[in-house]
Amino acid sequence: MEEKFAKALRQTAELMEKELKVFFPENSSPEHRLNEAMRYAVLSGGKRLRAFLVIQCADLFDVSRDYSVRVAAALEIMHTYSLIHDDLPCMDDDDLRRGVPTVHIKFDETVAVLAGDALQALAFEILADPKTHPSASIRAELVLKLSQAAGPRGMVGGQTMDVYADAENISLATITRLQQLKTGALITFACEAGAILGHASPAQRTSIRAYSHDLGLAFQITDDILDAEGESTEMGKATQKDSEAGKATFVSLMGVEKAKIHASMLSTQAINHISSFKESAALLRDAAIFTVKRQK
Repeated sequence: MEEKFAKALRQTAELMEKELKVFFPENSSPEHRLNEAMRYAVLSGGKRLRAFLVIQCADLFDVSRDYSVRVAAALEIMHTYSLIHDDLPCMDDDDLRRGVPTVHIKFDETVAVLAGDALQALAFEILADPKTHPSASIRAELVLKLSQAAGPRGMVGGQTMDVYADAENISLATITRLQQLKTGALITFACEAGAILGHASPAQRTSIRAYSHDLGLAFQITDDILDAEGESTEMGKATQKDSEAGKATFVSLMGVEKAKIHASMLSTQAINHISSFKESAALLRDAAIFTVKRQK
């Protein structure tokens, strides 16, 4: 199982590398510095798990890869924008991302802000392009869902909660809500996008959405565990920053062992949500297991 999943995830990463390069050709235009920063950030590696989820959920409904790969690329671009801004000195102030200097370190803060802004706009441009899907209504729904996932009731809302949270007076319910928005919203979009492309029934969309909710939360809890226990050389980014900054996390509220148990329970629940898809969802089940067993 692990070998099959690892191969599928690696193939997705290779596919994304090829697809994303199309959107970021090297050039010498007057705005080349901006383009260079965007290209650097997007093509610096990563697991491409969100892209994997888009493609695998779309595959459940036999959606053409011509469509799902473009949606996956748009999501990876949106995710990269969020990482650039998350790393800025006014946010988490990180120097390392995916094992290389962050964009504001490699270039400067101004270029980092502008690169993030440009990537966000580009993600919506890709989704709205007829090349992404011939149906205007499907493209419109994709744009709507991604804007909701990325905006004030999604990722940006969660990031705001994170920045201004009172670590000493935050509850488990609040930290759960925070992470469902900050991390879980884009993961939910990844799964829902495949269902949208595939004209999934209401019942199928409910199952996929429930899967994505539990998967996203399990992913974040595991991130908190890795931040507490992992090594920066393996993670490709600084670790133990949350505890040093006094930030509340699932680990600080639950302890490492309880957090691991909770993440495992969420992974199992996620798998149960998609049982109706049977063997077609084998790789999605593997993704839920990978989410809590990963080492970085």
